[in-house]
Amino acid sequence: MTISTQEDLQALESVPFEERIEHSSTYDLLRDKATQYADRIALSFLLQGSADEEPIRYSYKDLFGKITQTANALNQLGVESDDTVSMLLPNLPHTHFTIWGSEAAGIFNPINPLLEVEHIAAILNEAKTKVLVTLAPFPGTELWDKALAVKAQVPSLTHILAVDMARFLTPELAGAMTAERQDYLGEDVLDFDDTIAQHNADTLDSGRNICRSDIASYFHTGGTTGTPKLAPHTHFNELTTVWQMSAGLDIGPGAVSLTGLPLFHVNAVFVTGLATWSQGAEAVLASPQGYRNPTVIKDFWRIVERYKVSYFSCVPTILSALIDIPMDDADVSSLDFCLCGAAPLATELIRNFESKTGLSILEGYGQTEGTCASTANPRHGERKVGAVGLRLPYMEMRIVEVDENGHWLRDCETNESGCIAIKGPNVFNGYKQAAQNEGQWVEKDWFNTGDLGRLDEQGYLWLTGRSKDLIIRGGHNIDPQMIEEVFYTHPDVAEAVAIGKPDKRVGEVPVVYLQLKPEQEADQNTFLDFAMSKIAERAAVPKEIHFVDEMPVTAVGKIFKPDLRNDIVKKVVDHHLAEHLSALDARFTVETSKKHGQLVRFHCSNVERLSELVREHIGEYTFATTVEQA
Repeated sequence: MTISTQEDLQALESVPFEERIEHSSTYDLLRDKATQYADRIALSFLLQGSADEEPIRYSYKDLFGKITQTANALNQLGVESDDTVSMLLPNLPHTHFTIWGSEAAGIFNPINPLLEVEHIAAILNEAKTKVLVTLAPFPGTELWDKALAVKAQVPSLTHILAVDMARFLTPELAGAMTAERQDYLGEDVLDFDDTIAQHNADTLDSGRNICRSDIASYFHTGGTTGTPKLAPHTHFNELTTVWQMSAGLDIGPGAVSLTGLPLFHVNAVFVTGLATWSQGAEAVLASPQGYRNPTVIKDFWRIVERYKVSYFSCVPTILSALIDIPMDDADVSSLDFCLCGAAPLATELIRNFESKTGLSILEGYGQTEGTCASTANPRHGERKVGAVGLRLPYMEMRIVEVDENGHWLRDCETNESGCIAIKGPNVFNGYKQAAQNEGQWVEKDWFNTGDLGRLDEQGYLWLTGRSKDLIIRGGHNIDPQMIEEVFYTHPDVAEAVAIGKPDKRVGEVPVVYLQLKPEQEADQNTFLDFAMSKIAERAAVPKEIHFVDEMPVTAVGKIFKPDLRNDIVKKVVDHHLAEHLSALDARFTVETSKKHGQLVRFHCSNVERLSELVREHIGEYTFATTVEQA
């Protein structure tokens, strides 16, 4: 049935959820679809990301065969149901072979290739990785060097499977690209394609009977300091999220999805991967680099036209880039919607994008702990610009007030902001490390997302802020503690606080507030250079340093970050509007609103003119604004 309202959700949920899920595992689902749609195209891969290139294509039968061969090869390498296979790959067909083959043989663990070696090794050690799948040595990539460095730090690692990208090239070009490459294969380093080619493509040689409650994957979530947080997903969690997305977005067998987000992230894996195949639809994999490839962005509308793409998923930075790409005469009538999440989306950006392209943006919200998504604006119902939609079928959501230890105090009223708590068959059972679950659960079985929001009268969720301290830069999570710890090593620093500064292009960029020790010189360039030399993660290097005489603190002496977040918003508003505000004799305050989260409240006698200036200069930021009569 079509989901347009909260009442539609309740009607759908009259059927017990167990009756909605037909399969026992992700492998079982893929086997079923390979039987049902054997010769239909399942995956099209664009090596260059160009609309004009000839794609590499796999039917449902081909895809399932490669996944089965991968699972059997992993099993022969000693991977059993409770062993972990980690993946350090860009977006390739082999990435999908690895994801689903690993889940059929054991437990899949994706790694962000942009992480530094120490962080990667920490994740692999926490997961007790037995096999690592990565790229063979290839010009322009550093993954092989990272894999070798990691191998020396992970005692549990027995084998590396190397995917050779030269196999996608012509013999002449492949020879030129690998001419100076030294032999890298050995007893514990094997070529991916040669290894899986030796194995049966029809059934699992292990005879494994995968149960819904078996762990399918460990997805890394959170920051990059301390013990890594791994979120275990069961096969039932993953089957659930695939069903929820398919039902909630009304994906049908004629659909074509475009994957540009990285396949180490739940969004790409499930929304434009398994959810697509669960409906017998086609997934287009837009180059190894995805949206990071300039050719993909330049050719985006022509790719949509050629492959008749019906939906894609992205983050706000991609929408900002696509606004500037002319459609010319490309026929994009196949596009039904664009799903956007991972970071807050400015309402003005939504309006500008939809006005230029005529496309509908369905803003959603989710987290790794909920396997992927928790809400989405209904495709066939009312889209509320600025809201992240209705909850997905069969999951529950409530807004709660908790104490500083995460204990429930009360449920919030309609339109009152509080912590977002979720519960349902898509929600994981807790982090791999038991200690990391302390304070994360409300009344035992409701997961506290750490995000702040409110539910309106129609059940739509509006995000109002974060109780978590993560800085979200273009969908990339940055742990502020990692930045702060670096500054605390500087002899002149007394207190350091890293927060996200609103940014039109990437949502947030990290900035740092410093309280120096007495009589120390507050020179911004000195501390920026210090940060550049000490912070390995490039995205985490702060863009600005702000100095304060004293940090704002709570009654018990804790640093009160909301005041600093309001201060950085004030600086952003001043930067764009100071002259206009002076000319209009207007003033503004930045406050934390129970309904809106961060709110900039303007007062001016000329409300109409100031409203125009606010929309023009700061409309694409995610904080809320209001202009009131002075």
